[in-house]
Amino acid sequence: MAFKLLSSLVALVATIQGAIGASPQLTRRVTCPDGVNTASNEACCQLFAIRDDLQKNLFDGGLCNAEAHESLRLTFHDAIAISPALEAQGIFGGGGADGSIAIFSEIETGFHPNIGLDEVVEKQRPFIERHNLGVADFIQFAGAVGASNCPGAPQLAAFVGRKDATRPAPDGLVPEPFHTPDQIFERLADASNGEFDEILTVWLLVAHTVAAANDVDPTIPGSPFDSTPGLFDSQFFVETSLQGTLFPGDGPNKGEVQSPLHGELRLQSDFAIARDNRSACEWQSFINNQTKVHDMFQFVFHDLSILGQDIDTLVDCTEVVPVPKPFTGTTHFPAGLTIKDVNHACAETPFPVLPTDPGPKTSVAPVLP
Repeated sequence: MAFKLLSSLVALVATIQGAIGASPQLTRRVTCPDGVNTASNEACCQLFAIRDDLQKNLFDGGLCNAEAHESLRLTFHDAIAISPALEAQGIFGGGGADGSIAIFSEIETGFHPNIGLDEVVEKQRPFIERHNLGVADFIQFAGAVGASNCPGAPQLAAFVGRKDATRPAPDGLVPEPFHTPDQIFERLADASNGEFDEILTVWLLVAHTVAAANDVDPTIPGSPFDSTPGLFDSQFFVETSLQGTLFPGDGPNKGEVQSPLHGELRLQSDFAIARDNRSACEWQSFINNQTKVHDMFQFVFHDLSILGQDIDTLVDCTEVVPVPKPFTGTTHFPAGLTIKDVNHACAETPFPVLPTDPGPKTSVAPVLP
């Protein structure tokens, strides 16, 4: 797996270097029909209007709001619903990033792990209807644009040309917060033909830095997973490493374990993967490492967003996605907590030295529409 990942990174660098050294003819840009924007490929021109519509009418003028969080979540729930293992048994295993969660929303949003996604699917539907873009492409593009509003996020990949689903994905392919690390690692490895191992699973979970839960504990909708849900930073990795002391709502609920902060919800799966001997050190390596948070999620989202699709038939339109503002804060222990509150699960390296925020003990506000 390490060799495969290294090869992928080398290929990515080679692609970038090749683009830099390409001839003017290969890098010539086209003027879009709007007369304002230019693009490297005419197929990308339609995305400018969609981007601007999303920013104005779904993301409140370009905010890292609840719809941005849910749009990013939707990319994963659509793409991960693919199983080569089922296909090998002669059973339809889903199409991956094919838009099925929205095309067949009356079926797939009823699957237990997708509960609550019906809201963002319906909020996105008018945008899909008024723009000439496939559903699969739209879901991934909307997630990339939404994430761009969160300072510290990478500029996420955007491709067009995916094939839309013609039938719904089967149930049981989206990991649940009450699943064990073994179940989650096996599911992601299956979906990616072995690419998403324990390490890349941690990379995917970087998305939880801007995530919140509505349905694990319905009494406290919008409960974030860290104290800085509007920032794409490493605070999530710090706070999942802290000793849990309370339930923010009426817990314990299925898929939830104790959290260290009032208002913050901790998923059982995050807790377990942060402490599993196969992933704990990788988890800890993200703490106070904004470059890694940025680069590794950018890398793994690229591959997630094309699961089930043939990349050779797609057009790369990443240039249309806004470049996010950089993260300018400091990774820290929340006020009232210190290194003494850490469950240190990585035996190989010491826990990073971090400052503690001043003031009264931190309490986290919900992320609400």
